[in-house]
Amino acid sequence: MEKEIGKQSKQELTEATRQRYLSASKNEKTRILDQFVALTGYHRKHAIRVLTANPQPAATERPCSKRIYDEAVKEALIVLWEASDRICGKRLKAILPILVEAMERNGHLDL
Repeated sequence: MEKEIGKQSKQELTEATRQRYLSASKNEKTRILDQFVALTGYHRKHAIRVLTANPQPAATERPCSKRIYDEAVKEALIVLWEASDRICGKRLKAILPILVEAMERNGHLDL
């Protein structure tokens, strides 16, 4: 029973092998590729693509967007959304003027 290596280990092995593979002669590349395929379990053609590809830059966190609505508006929108039986945003936007008027008229909402 062969044990498969993890994703992190494959990435580390790829980084360690990439420079050696790119600077090797044809015969050395064949030997390096054979070893790499045996260790990772990749298909040979995929292994070539992985070793010759440019390394991916480290993932950076996206900056959080600022809130558009304050807490009071958010609560009012939730009440309206619940009253409309949780319809999608596209349809909620269309019905909001009618729904706000009806909710204020019946005393369920005070804006």
